[in-house]
Amino acid sequence: MANKFRKDPDAVLDYRWNWEQWLQVDEAIVAHVITAPAGITLDNDSHDTNSVTAWLSGGTINTIYIVACKITTDGGRTDERSIQIRVAER
Repeated sequence: MANKFRKDPDAVLDYRWNWEQWLQVDEAIVAHVITAPAGITLDNDSHDTNSVTAWLSGGTINTIYIVACKITTDGGRTDERSIQIRVAER
């Protein structure tokens, strides 16, 4: 897992998955699903043609959360990537 982040439990932050280099020429994201475990809150999420953004809040100090982003493209391809968020006082 390449993307690791630290987050304060009181922060509400946006996290972005950029799929631009993975997508084929003229291919676009048409749907996405964000999966966040219990304990961290998915406040909002959206996508454009080549990226997905999720707004996350909460979390328990000294806990690591794995948040997944699964996309579907207009070419019928799907893939999933995850990020790791460690909650700590900042």
